[in-house]
Amino acid sequence: MSGTIRENIKPGTNVRVVQKQDQRTGKLTEGVVAKILTKSATHPHGIKVMLETGIVGRVKEIVN
Repeated sequence: MSGTIRENIKPGTNVRVVQKQDQRTGKLTEGVVAKILTKSATHPHGIKVMLETGIVGRVKEIVN
């Protein structure tokens, strides 16, 4: 599933995100979505979320 479509992501979803400081390297951080921060239905770089750990990043992968 695509991390660029808001309806694919719900609080409690396990995802991999890229943090702002990791955008150049593409390093992904895995976690569980606590809050969805992007208001629009889609975003070309990924929906911005806050993980339960407090990390904020854009969703690159949804882990099943």
